[in-house]
Amino acid sequence: MIRFAAPTLTAFALLAGSASAADLTDLTETERAAFRAEVRAYLMDNPEIIIEAVDLLKERNAQDQAQADVSLVKDNADALFDDGYSWVGGNPDGDITLVEFMDYRCGYCRRAKPEVAKLLAADGNIRLIVKEFPILGEASMISSRFAIATRKVAGDEAYEQVHDALMELDGDVNDVILGRLADGLGLDSAPILARMADEDITAEIAETRALAQRMQISGTPTFVLHDELLRGYLPADQLEIIVSEKRDG
Repeated sequence: MIRFAAPTLTAFALLAGSASAADLTDLTETERAAFRAEVRAYLMDNPEIIIEAVDLLKERNAQDQAQADVSLVKDNADALFDDGYSWVGGNPDGDITLVEFMDYRCGYCRRAKPEVAKLLAADGNIRLIVKEFPILGEASMISSRFAIATRKVAGDEAYEQVHDALMELDGDVNDVILGRLADGLGLDSAPILARMADEDITAEIAETRALAQRMQISGTPTFVLHDELLRGYLPADQLEIIVSEKRDG
């Protein structure tokens, strides 16, 4: 019978399937049982090894995901940065572009809004693109349709006003509420409400959904900052660090 001391590099090479070590299939059932018992005993005595292995796996997966995300951004650059219909704010000539996929009913999008505003105010050289991505039900869809209709009827400045107001709007969303919102901003609500069901608005939302699917984006907010995909809420200070890294890189 093979005797096993505390697991050595060779033992762990066996676990990893190393070609330079003997194959476990060459062992008898008794030898395999002894090997497993020794490995289990070692791991029980040194559980930090398991944590280290899990952390290493997470790090490798994160690196792989980050590299895959860079490729996704590159492959979809035109649709992300120049689709011809998404609202552009901040500095349209900025050297760094921040794209946000957002939903008006998303709590984290609402938390992110002042952080993005803080970033834009502090930097002054960032181009912001808003992607209407309603995924949280009918109220989200109605809100996005209203915002897009506002841009088509009344222009970019009106869109920005409505966008900000919708981000703060609580409760039900219907024609009456939206009409009051528009009127309160000094806009003529009737032509905006009349445009909400237009096919070109449906097409815009569908194109953004298709882009999100290609980008493997399933939640909001999701950001694309220059060439990096950032999933979830981030405060302004973290965004500022990433912007600085992009410029230095």
